[in-house]
Amino acid sequence: MSIIKNGSQPSVKGPEEWFTGSVRLDPLFDAPGPEGHVHGALVTFEPGARTAWHVHPMGQTLIVVSGCGWTRIEGEEKQEMRPGDVVSCPPDVRHWHGASSMTAMAHIAIQEDRDGKVVEWMEKVADEEYMR
Repeated sequence: MSIIKNGSQPSVKGPEEWFTGSVRLDPLFDAPGPEGHVHGALVTFEPGARTAWHVHPMGQTLIVVSGCGWTRIEGEEKQEMRPGDVVSCPPDVRHWHGASSMTAMAHIAIQEDRDGKVVEWMEKVADEEYMR
């Protein structure tokens, strides 16, 4: 058994090329998985902040812990996320997620890497796409 102490890993600002708005990343864990490593982070989005479009080669699970957020898979309607919701995005499905326009949101993001890669980032989500 191991315990990673809260506060033992530094928070980082979400890089501008991957996010719109103010986003903080707090690493939680990197653990061995069936095909690579499983990675977990607490991601906090200020109102209006969101990811760029992206895909995960092994999929992604989000556990919403506070606030109100939105997520959208390309070609589908935007969906609301609230605390306690668990969102599963299949492998290689283009999507985005973030806070709603008026409320901050935080989620735990869990994804497994494939050949050392957990995400492929694409273009930013335009304001018009985000609001529709």
